[in-house]
Amino acid sequence: MEIKQIPSSIFGLVGERLDYSFSRAYFGEKFDQLGLDDHHYKNFEMSREFLLSRFRESVTYNEQTRTTNGKNEILRGLNVTIPYKEDMLQVVDGISEEAKAIGAINTVTIENNIWTGHNTDCYGFGKSLEPFLPIKKNALILGTGGASKAVAYTLEALQIPFLFVSRNPQDEFTIDYKSVNKEVLEMVSLIINTTPLGVVPEVHLRPDIPYEHLNETHILYDLVYNPALTLFMKLGQQQGAQVINGYEMLKHQAEKAWELWNK
Repeated sequence: MEIKQIPSSIFGLVGERLDYSFSRAYFGEKFDQLGLDDHHYKNFEMSREFLLSRFRESVTYNEQTRTTNGKNEILRGLNVTIPYKEDMLQVVDGISEEAKAIGAINTVTIENNIWTGHNTDCYGFGKSLEPFLPIKKNALILGTGGASKAVAYTLEALQIPFLFVSRNPQDEFTIDYKSVNKEVLEMVSLIINTTPLGVVPEVHLRPDIPYEHLNETHILYDLVYNPALTLFMKLGQQQGAQVINGYEMLKHQAEKAWELWNK
């Protein structure tokens, strides 16, 4: 009589460059703490072309699919990071109302091979921002990628006025970096870096803003978390600004993703 093998539950992170990733270590530790020996977390590092054309087919496990170590696997959930939070919209079967409103996905739930996109970045950002509330002035969002959309969604919910800053402004809600001058900085208190500038190993990079005009009334929030103190944050600290990195946001969004995977 053949004993049916219970498949391992596979989760993973989709991105382009994942050597610096937070998620695999975080969820690996979580699985150990919960005694979930049948849960495993993988990094899926790939090109945009592969993501859009072959990724889903390559990772669709079922009970007839065996890994090299002879164990069955079922893919149950994914996290999505830079630069694929918008591209993943083309891969999933459906999206949550929140992800639809934001226009970006950072979490995918998978059930019966139905892929549903969610956005837990907005929850994570909102929770991590709580110690700094209320924000007394306006905000600047540096960057216009998928992460910036979740930040904007949260600021709008908190009724904090904001402008995007981009190298290539496309609308009246976006200014270029050259326009961020002393007068603009006097009108804002919160500046959020949603770009990957400054992440390991390129720690010498930072958004191009006039740091000399910052002061103790400013809060610099960097979604980058590795290194813990980015050049963007260091330059703000030197002017007396409060600084925070993206680690707390990551923890909160990860816990929200875990909750979605286990509904």
